[in-house]
Amino acid sequence: MIIKEATFVASNARLEQLPASTMPEYAFVGRSNVGKSSLINMICSRKGLAKTSGKPGKTITINHFIINGSWYLVDLPGYGYAKRSKDAREKWSVLMDSYLLNRTNLITTFILIDSRIEPQKSDLQLMEWMGEHALPFVIVFTKSDKLGAVNLEKSVNTYKKQLLLQWEELPPVIVTSSELRKGKEEILDYIDSNNQHFDPYSNSIRT
Repeated sequence: MIIKEATFVASNARLEQLPASTMPEYAFVGRSNVGKSSLINMICSRKGLAKTSGKPGKTITINHFIINGSWYLVDLPGYGYAKRSKDAREKWSVLMDSYLLNRTNLITTFILIDSRIEPQKSDLQLMEWMGEHALPFVIVFTKSDKLGAVNLEKSVNTYKKQLLLQWEELPPVIVTSSELRKGKEEILDYIDSNNQHFDPYSNSIRT
């Protein structure tokens, strides 16, 4: 897939304000400072499309971008930010649960993981919750350029072993680097494949 057009649509904190669910939608979520904005900008080849912030966890909004006039890329608010208040964390949880469970045209959620750090409780809890609710997701390792090949493989394998303690089968895994533009084609190929099976009448993937 070649992205010819990527346009910001809206930023909302309430589900009823989201764009109509008439096109396939793919969400990106991860811990604060995981490199989500940089990855989105790299995927879309648009510098500054998703705004990077020096203050992680600053906003709790769902940001929609329309890609090639045919599908939505969604930038979800980061989680795991220690300085966020209890009320803000609860607000994030309610918004995310409602969005992930009720957005009928949401095809897949890309869960971003910093390849440099060991498995984090918040990441594992989100994956477990997604699995319990039969919600499809892809694990996307970010910042792979910050590790050598041996340490990167070790880090990815550590995560896989951790997940296999509870999972019989692993979800898809994609290793990326915004700096090296690594993983872009894999993500776009995955999205393109799913788009071909989207049913506009049911706003979901045909089974």
